[in-house]
Amino acid sequence: MARFPASVLVLPFAAVLWAQQPASRSSKPSDQARSAVPEAGAISAGVYRNSTFGFSYKLPYGWVDRTADMQDDSAEAARSRVLLAIFERPPEATGDSINSAVVIAAEPLSAGTKTAAEYFDTLTAVSTAKGFKTEGDPHEFSVATTSLVRGDFSKARGILTMRQTSLVWLQKGYAVSFTFIGGSEDEVNELIEKLSFATRKPAR
Repeated sequence: MARFPASVLVLPFAAVLWAQQPASRSSKPSDQARSAVPEAGAISAGVYRNSTFGFSYKLPYGWVDRTADMQDDSAEAARSRVLLAIFERPPEATGDSINSAVVIAAEPLSAGTKTAAEYFDTLTAVSTAKGFKTEGDPHEFSVATTSLVRGDFSKARGILTMRQTSLVWLQKGYAVSFTFIGGSEDEVNELIEKLSFATRKPAR
């Protein structure tokens, strides 16, 4: 998967590991999901934009982009795609604080998956298997007028506590996951505020 040492990428990125695992479910991806691979999107003037799904993310100043290193080079890349992976400092650099990060990924929906809450079951299972504790049940969450499902997790790292919030959004036959890592709830919420979705014109 990634080209960083495994010890660098382990626990903080449950969502990425989940998104890039070969599917263990017996059902096959829907025809809609197989029809097209989502575009990678691009960063310009400090903002990542993805026209396939219609969202953008404003990068915090000075953060490092490691998207290419987190992407899967195998045949499974056609199924799952890391769209954005940014870090407060390089993942290989040590520090005395939580290395905050934002990871956005997309995976085609399996047949039968109808809601983001259903898809969230898998993300929760992987996160808890990696040692994270759930902070309440997944619940509906809105970014402006866009409705998603939000789940919050935490994990003790010595005297520090790692906070992980994941948002899941179903769009165009894909589950798009937005995962935010920080050292406090306030920091995570500030990272979420940098996410925005395109305003859709009402149908005539």
